[in-house]
Amino acid sequence: MKKFSWLVLVITMLFTLAACGPEEKTEATSASGTGEAKEMKVTHEYGEATVKKNPEKVVVFDFGVLDTLDELDVEVTGVPQAIVPEYLNKYAGKEYINVGSLKEPDFEAIHDMNPDVIFISARQAELYDQFEEIAPTVFVGMDYTDYMGSFEKNMKLIGEIFEKEKVVADKLKEINASVAEINKEASSADEKALLVLANEGKVSAYGAGSRYGFIHDEFGFKAADEKIEASTHGQSITFEYILEKNPGILFVIDRTAAVGGEVGAKETIENELVKKTDAFKNGKIIYLDGTNWYLSGGGLQSLQSMIDEVRSAL
Repeated sequence: MKKFSWLVLVITMLFTLAACGPEEKTEATSASGTGEAKEMKVTHEYGEATVKKNPEKVVVFDFGVLDTLDELDVEVTGVPQAIVPEYLNKYAGKEYINVGSLKEPDFEAIHDMNPDVIFISARQAELYDQFEEIAPTVFVGMDYTDYMGSFEKNMKLIGEIFEKEKVVADKLKEINASVAEINKEASSADEKALLVLANEGKVSAYGAGSRYGFIHDEFGFKAADEKIEASTHGQSITFEYILEKNPGILFVIDRTAAVGGEVGAKETIENELVKKTDAFKNGKIIYLDGTNWYLSGGGLQSLQSMIDEVRSAL
């Protein structure tokens, strides 16, 4: 009986200790090991944001990020619908919340959504504080002096937030291989290139280190003019300038096609002066899709399309 009583006492104590032990966690531990849900800290040019992994309510003001999330099959909630690239036209539908335009966000609509994260880029940078008051805000700008480096950084960040690291890594491998292939061929060619943006009859040029300078910096095309001022809005030029530089390849971004207007790029560019250049004579005026280059560059889909366009020059 004494042995039996002792056994009962031991069993009772074991059950009591188990009941008093720590509760089993049902949610994933945060990246820092302290929270209940998975989180990660994102440090960017304008501050720091603590973002939930796989956020559900996502607002996107950068079309490069939007096209990347679309490629990764990630759902978004809010999109600026004032202008939406044609290939992303489904996001102009009523199933998505309209959050204004790229330059004039509808902060009331965003606030009512109570989003988990907001992605912005250069066009919204000056409004960062207002976004941050509503929800964790991540700035995903591009460094034009290191285009591919900043592109990879942004893509890996998106992959980490939405736990799509493997898919992103595979796509980056394909893109980098294509860029290297073009660079090898373009850098060994004798032809020199000039990239211009056509906008309502006016033309501006972009050189190395500028907004579209990766034509030279990353793709390896020799510059028809190595002294172009590095500027976000380009260096204003004349058609006499184009003839003087006489590029073998003339890349033309049609801004009008991207945002609307009356005068198209071909109507602007193919005048009597430009027709005297080697680029025109040899059929090497390459019209680039303004949607990809002006509105949504820096995304997995848009950069692949840009690569395909540039390849046609070779």
